[in-house]
Amino acid sequence: MKRGSFGLGYALRLGASRIAYETRVYFRQGDTIFFTFLFPVVLLGIFSVAFQGMGNVGAGPDGSGGISQAAYYLPGMISAGILLSGVQNLGVDIAVERGDGTLKRLGGTPLPVLSYFIGKMGQVLVTSAAQILILLLLARFAFGVELPTTAEAWLTFAWIYLLGIVTSAILGIAISRLPRSGKSATAVVIPPLLVLQFISGVYLPFNNLPDWLQTVASVFPLKWIAQGMRAVFLPETFESAEAGGSWNLAGVAIALGIWLVAGLVVSRLTFRWIRKDG
Repeated sequence: MKRGSFGLGYALRLGASRIAYETRVYFRQGDTIFFTFLFPVVLLGIFSVAFQGMGNVGAGPDGSGGISQAAYYLPGMISAGILLSGVQNLGVDIAVERGDGTLKRLGGTPLPVLSYFIGKMGQVLVTSAAQILILLLLARFAFGVELPTTAEAWLTFAWIYLLGIVTSAILGIAISRLPRSGKSATAVVIPPLLVLQFISGVYLPFNNLPDWLQTVASVFPLKWIAQGMRAVFLPETFESAEAGGSWNLAGVAIALGIWLVAGLVVSRLTFRWIRKDG
């Protein structure tokens, strides 16, 4: 049959089947599992143990109050996991598939582009949700972190997570055009994302950064994802430490929405089954 002769229902069914395929392939790659899936989990464990001797974060002058190091780093690790699962995972994966000819071969089959992306997006949602579940279980049962108990907090978590992971995945598709070969994909994609993690309030307190660096970080989505997650998991007493003294969840939604639209436009304009220069 000719490409495009299948209906939307067929594309959706095929896309759903590709979610399982893409997820299996994902978990067969050892380097991907460690540097994308387990990396935030490992870092949460390391930071929680290494810094516990420093006492609670936000404690009073007498050392009382505050929250544990594990509780403080949990929202940052969740945010980093969202970035890695979406941007790094798809940015590298699609670039490799373009470089090794996978996209060219798929381009010669009746596979709809929609089905391909449903598979990729579904894999990101499945693996990122599993990653966050592990982070929450580790924080709760290994380090005694008190998780939110209100429906409002979990609803806030749900929309920030969904908006953040979809935006990250779309941006991953968009930047997959940057590497000129599959071999250079990790070198092109990973370093900028590592820098973003350091300047976006994931590993370092955001309010401790110079004002100009805070301004730079505020341009990118990770800062807003991390800020939203802090609003969910940190006590209200930490709100005053945010830029402007507020969680600014409206700003989180607007910033991520802008990046989502920008990523969709770039992906639509640049994605090809076969490179024009290849």
